[in-house]
Amino acid sequence: MQPLIDFFANFTNPNLIMQHGGLYIVVLIVFIETGLFFGFFLPGDSLLFIAGMVIANALMPFAEPALNLLFWMALITVSGIAGNFAGYWFGKKSQSLLFERKDTLLFKKRYLLQAKLFYEKRGGGAIVLARFFPLVRTFAPIVAGMVKMNAAKFALFNALGSFLWVGSIVTAGYLLGDNPWVRANLEKVILTVAIIPILPVLVKLVLAKRVRPAPVIHARQTKP
Repeated sequence: MQPLIDFFANFTNPNLIMQHGGLYIVVLIVFIETGLFFGFFLPGDSLLFIAGMVIANALMPFAEPALNLLFWMALITVSGIAGNFAGYWFGKKSQSLLFERKDTLLFKKRYLLQAKLFYEKRGGGAIVLARFFPLVRTFAPIVAGMVKMNAAKFALFNALGSFLWVGSIVTAGYLLGDNPWVRANLEKVILTVAIIPILPVLVKLVLAKRVRPAPVIHARQTKP
């Protein structure tokens, strides 16, 4: 299992992608990461950026790079949508077992109830934003299915989230891939692409620690 994990984790080399199935392997990995609970370790953001670089230099299936970009973005977007639907289906099928399960140290039924309330209020936005956060994008559709989020609403925001996620990162790789500085500093660029989505969360955590309510000081009452 570990060699397989290492293989996928190192899938940030354009030549490696072309040697192991080309862009079709990207389509498969996106499906696994966005729909199957064991795909949380896969490098989704960096892989999409690399895919954009590959598309810019690959004349397949069309001779026009712009057509190739549209073709592969559409295919990868559909894969991301299908992956989330798979996660949603899995969550919906396993929901009854989890709601009937007794509380344990690692599992609390109230967390599912809180998630249900969260998705009822902000479900659409949560599905879209989850695409840009590693780990979260793997489990968000599963939780949405578990709490029985409205299927039509899920389908709409699932498609929107996949389109924005794939379109933005693949296009960035496509436009910047031929830049000499980017190619010379590819590892740094990939690391930046991976870190940017989680920066808002890190900033929020830091600010939450700094901004703490001042302690309430009760004045001592003196006898007259």
